[in-house]
Amino acid sequence: MKGLELCEKYFRQIGLPVLEGECRELLPKMAIGLVGDGSDCFGYDDEISRDHDWGPGFCIWLDSDDFHSFGQKIQSIYTSLEKSFLGFEARYTSQYGSGRVGVLEIDSFYQRYLGSKVRPQTLREWLVIPENALATAVNGRIFQDPVGKFTAIRKTLINDYPDDVRIKKIAARCMSAGQAGQYNYPRCVKRNDFYAASQAEMKFLESALSLIFLLNRRYVPFYKWAHHAVKELPVLGRYTYDSVLELMKSRELGKKEEIIEILALKIIGQFKELGFSDSKSDFLPDHGPVVQSHIKDKQMRGYSVLAG
Repeated sequence: MKGLELCEKYFRQIGLPVLEGECRELLPKMAIGLVGDGSDCFGYDDEISRDHDWGPGFCIWLDSDDFHSFGQKIQSIYTSLEKSFLGFEARYTSQYGSGRVGVLEIDSFYQRYLGSKVRPQTLREWLVIPENALATAVNGRIFQDPVGKFTAIRKTLINDYPDDVRIKKIAARCMSAGQAGQYNYPRCVKRNDFYAASQAEMKFLESALSLIFLLNRRYVPFYKWAHHAVKELPVLGRYTYDSVLELMKSRELGKKEEIIEILALKIIGQFKELGFSDSKSDFLPDHGPVVQSHIKDKQMRGYSVLAG
């Protein structure tokens, strides 16, 4: 059983009856679900994931006034709940795993990932938030939210970046992916500098995966789940997943160059379909400035094409 399914059943069969019995009048003020750090929140957990910060549990989010008024009381009720469920042991909280479940303040939850208590207000604020932090802020599932404040903030984030920010990031990824994969990787191989070649290969993959998520209007998750998650995306998702796997398995340097070039061409093809670039170049960095020229905001359009 996946952790997200387990946690929802735990809430409905164990948590909800107790909350209804001990604080029914407060339930309408609670947003409840499982969102945040952990493979279970993304649905990527497996048996290996179960050694820490996995198991029966859920989040209860309260607005600031309610959190300070009766958050401690609700946390005491949550702590008293039966810890094991459906044959699964109580979750073991690791050194850095505290605060993933239990009673949380809405503002503090979002500030943890956004650096602010509210949705980003400016293009620059959007630009500096790490993509994986945004992916974490909108993962998981909401079991109930009568007030709707938690869900309202979530909806404004889940709709993806503002167009100018998305375009800026795509332009920057063109530069980093092309520089690392199409330019530096073959040069490092020719020099027999295999450490640098390996770094260039991974930098290309990191940038290319981010590019695919941006083309799909999705946030790329934490690096160890990016490859797993990309296959779910409709635009070049499965192709990219298979290409990355082939690249990782190949021991032929020439074959690796070929895979990098073909993936770059596939991405360039998407730029043309979307009207982002009319350049005839096969080199990704040549498309970066063209993509960036589509930004409407004058200040952001003037940023270095490498920034983002």
